Amino acid sequence: MQVTVLADAEVVAAAAAERLLQDRRGSDQLPLGLATGRTMVPVYAALRRRFDRLSGPEQQAIRQGWRSFNLDEYLGLGPSDPRSFAAFMAEQLQGPLGLAPIQVQLPDGLAVDSQQEAGRYLEALTAAGGIGLQLLGLGSNGHVGFNEPPCGPEAPSRCLALSAATLAQNAAAFGGDAAAVPHQAITLGLAEILSAERILLVVTGSAKAQILRRALLEPPCPQVPASWLQGHPRLEVLVDGAGAAALPPDLTCRFAKA
Repeated sequence: MQVTVLADAEVVAAAAAERLLQDRRGSDQLPLGLATGRTMVPVYAALRRRFDRLSGPEQQAIRQGWRSFNLDEYLGLGPSDPRSFAAFMAEQLQGPLGLAPIQVQLPDGLAVDSQQEAGRYLEALTAAGGIGLQLLGLGSNGHVGFNEPPCGPEAPSRCLALSAATLAQNAAAFGGDAAAVPHQAITLGLAEILSAERILLVVTGSAKAQILRRALLEPPCPQVPASWLQGHPRLEVLVDGAGAAALPPDLTCRFAKA
């Protein structure tokens, strides 16, 4: 595990965007695993700025090789709904980078059979070779993707109910009303996340400090799904100073600071 503590959320976003761009410049690329949420808004903004500074041929090479799979989607919301993750990705990444919709894959939130859709989505990811670099945020209750606690490392792609904490955390996109947030979602499981070649966990803000400490330093357990990331051989954490506030000073030798 490599933990890099950076000055603030803006610097964290810039570093995460650079990691994503470097990945897309590589050869024999596996698909990117992408995430949504407020933490990712500055990350994608930084990625767009870096992409815009590339030469025409460099941009075209990245467009041609792009393939990504998002972690999750709300049940009952489709791409035409501005609150859906599909609409979020179209606005933040697909449109600005000039990508075709098929290059930015998400579960179908309007599927008649949600569990069948979760299986289909996993089959599509498997057929594409699995995830190379998986981008993750951290939920306030320790979830990654929509893998709500309790959750073990073997949890598969599935449709599940969202916790009250997650509904409250995501209420801002629904007029501040937690009751308006869809109560179910389709998500890739921890099994798929942990199968990625590399994982990039991005954490910002003091509200995430305690749950980050639990995820990184306490024994892995179902009550903190993100804690299973400790067992991944290539986990990198980018965190700002506020998010790192609960990490004990006597363990800073384990971390890379920048």
